Amino acid sequence: MNFLDKNISSLKLDILKEIGNIGAGHAATALSTLLNKKIDMSVPDVKIVSFDEMINMAGGAENVVAGVFLRIEGDAPGSMFFVLPLEQAEIFIRELPGNIPFCTDELPYDELALSALQELGNILSGSYLSSLSDFTKLSLFPSVPMLSIDMVGAIIGTGLLEISQVSDYAIVIDTALNEEVHNTDAVNGHFFLLPDPESFQIIFKALGVSEHE
Repeated sequence: MNFLDKNISSLKLDILKEIGNIGAGHAATALSTLLNKKIDMSVPDVKIVSFDEMINMAGGAENVVAGVFLRIEGDAPGSMFFVLPLEQAEIFIRELPGNIPFCTDELPYDELALSALQELGNILSGSYLSSLSDFTKLSLFPSVPMLSIDMVGAIIGTGLLEISQVSDYAIVIDTALNEEVHNTDAVNGHFFLLPDPESFQIIFKALGVSEHE
């Protein structure tokens, strides 16, 4: 039995889901402002999954995506990923002001497009961290986000090196981000929020939840 198997109750999962839900609302508002159109984020699904299951949720280890990874620093360290399939990243870039060129079939990728994708991840992750910080009254702030266009296994695997030393499982707050484009296509990305194992006790204590609840 590892830390997560023993210590994460349904009550705690519900609390994490509520925090994720509020963060999703903030993130949707920020992105709606950026794109000047309505963006919806579905209610997060909170799960305890193995790292292999987490990679499968993002399309499998060999699926090429645009991924933003950052470390959460401060009182409750952790990791955060925003993963977007390449074809959907292309749709997002085309929706941004400025007519930024970005085609997944053309290399090298436009530097401005890559910067825009990184900023997208930065805005969304900042919204999540702001919600989590407000909810817990903990000091939380993001590292500089790192953008990669690579296979899911490479992007997520790198970010899991530290946490994998103490656990085989992760708490995943999985959020679907949707924008209706021309009323036909839905754009979906995924957030994976992984507090380090020792951070769970810090977060729950800040929320007034005892170790045994």
